[in-house]
Amino acid sequence: MPEPSVHPAADLLLRNGKVTTLDPARPAASAVAVSGERIVAVGSEAELDRYRGDRTRIIDLLGRRVIPGLNDSHIHVIRGGLYYTLELPWDGVPSLADGLRMLADQAARTPAGQWVRVVGGWSTSQFAERRLPTVAELNAAAPETPVFVLHLYQSALLNRAALRAVGYDSATPDPPGGMIVRDHAGNPTGMLLAAPNAWILYSTLAKAPRLDPDQATNSTRHFMAELNRFGITSVIDAAGGFQNYPDDYNIIGHLADADQLTVRIAYNLYPQAAGRELEDLRRWTELVKPGDGNTWLRFNGAGESLVWSAADFENFLQPRPDLPAKMEGELADAVRLLVENRWPFRLHATYDESISRFLDVFEHVDAQTGGALGANRGGVRWWFDHAETISARNIDRVAALGGGIAVQARMAYQGEQFVRRYGAAAAAHTPPIRRLLDRGIPVGAGTDATRVASYNPFVALHWLVTGRTVGGTALYDESNLIDRADALRLYTQGSAWFSGEQEDKGVLRSGALADLAVLSDDYFQVPTAAIPYLESALTVVGGRVVFATGDFAGQAAPLPEVLPKWSPVAYSGGYHRNAGLGNHPALHPSVLDGADPSSMRELAPTGHAHLDHCLVI
Repeated sequence: MPEPSVHPAADLLLRNGKVTTLDPARPAASAVAVSGERIVAVGSEAELDRYRGDRTRIIDLLGRRVIPGLNDSHIHVIRGGLYYTLELPWDGVPSLADGLRMLADQAARTPAGQWVRVVGGWSTSQFAERRLPTVAELNAAAPETPVFVLHLYQSALLNRAALRAVGYDSATPDPPGGMIVRDHAGNPTGMLLAAPNAWILYSTLAKAPRLDPDQATNSTRHFMAELNRFGITSVIDAAGGFQNYPDDYNIIGHLADADQLTVRIAYNLYPQAAGRELEDLRRWTELVKPGDGNTWLRFNGAGESLVWSAADFENFLQPRPDLPAKMEGELADAVRLLVENRWPFRLHATYDESISRFLDVFEHVDAQTGGALGANRGGVRWWFDHAETISARNIDRVAALGGGIAVQARMAYQGEQFVRRYGAAAAAHTPPIRRLLDRGIPVGAGTDATRVASYNPFVALHWLVTGRTVGGTALYDESNLIDRADALRLYTQGSAWFSGEQEDKGVLRSGALADLAVLSDDYFQVPTAAIPYLESALTVVGGRVVFATGDFAGQAAPLPEVLPKWSPVAYSGGYHRNAGLGNHPALHPSVLDGADPSSMRELAPTGHAHLDHCLVI
């Protein structure tokens, strides 16, 4: 009889769990053994007992649900980390009254020269009041402290002190595609509108103070810990405006060098100046190559913007913008350069009309280069981001070119605005997720956090499963919904395709990276309405416990205290912790039965007279 095989002792043994592996060969297990940063075995406790050793760290999972670590395929984590501890989060806050109380409390502790800023992660539809704050309310909450409140891609509110800080007055011109809303005397009211270009919103925000390098490092660490709180172990950073390479990547690089990352990051690069896109891309091809880095921080390609003329702004309170005639030539030059250098690329695309023109360019370049696009064809991996209104014809064209589509929960936050402009029928497949999957196109899930949607992946999973906004409006019928298992696959295996890491991420099996989350409750068993309230109780990345709470408190190394000490995060935390399910408007039975978007009392700017009445300074 042969001797039993000898297995080296594992570094970490997780036992007594309900493990969803997403591995067809063994879809369920109760134990996971880890050596180094990879899984060495998944199975029953009896099978994995052979991996015990004197130095094996053993954690009893107490029967909790375990899933592969979540992977956000489109998030702005590098930029978000630089500002996280400066921002007051309204993510998940159930009422405007609560938000204003938080704002007033923060203004009282914010030192002179600093701002209070609410930057994304929320929508008026989540509030019981279903409206924006007024500038008068901001002035009352913070009489002397500058306040900046960003809402979706559409608007920002500045109190009196913030208008003074940025220097906007009756002589300040409107930038192209933006509007400084004014009273009858021509003075700024405090509202800025994307009309439809959001540059006015972000350039105004850029006038606020920044953190020093030590504080920005601290901020980034705390932001990663907040993502770990929700079981996120990997992200693909989509770059973004005001995110310059390499300067704004130094903090994340230093953390990687110091082995202090707790989220794996594949990052993209985004040209920052119109007219200099090719200059940036050429320079970067000499500095970095796709795949440079390691499993913690690696370069992934170009985008989500490639040329500024291809920006189709997604402010659904404004008409769809037409892209300029020069777009095709500029985009073709950029794509040819990327193909020549074998750079993967992603492209922001909201509307089918834009996607049609982008695909014309891609097909032309593909023909010129002998079929250089499409990872499944031996070519360059490429994909669209968002694609809310993509048509069946263009889905076929994406499939023919071997592309993918990364979808985000943007409609969970601005679905009501889309319905108001385009109607419920048009919103029913925004995006057409089921059709994409049936066509065999690679699809990854994400959020597009931090300046619009929240980074909370369970809000996004709830949207994928139910088709409902954070305010409870039902957007989709059964034909465009997916079940919980498929939604989880999009947030794990699906997202891994977009960084070419399908063999390492998104599945719990021998040889894969040991990235997983032990959930606060069972994702597959809780009522559907409870999905947005799930969190991770224990998060493991590369075999290292990076987050632990409740029954697992003390299993993770402590974080340094939040800096600066007056930071909103030090007092309010990150995503709002509700006392119970019943206090969130999205879970009220009247909302769950279906909300009428026309009843929304949200401000929809249509003229200065209306704004003058609503936004008195």
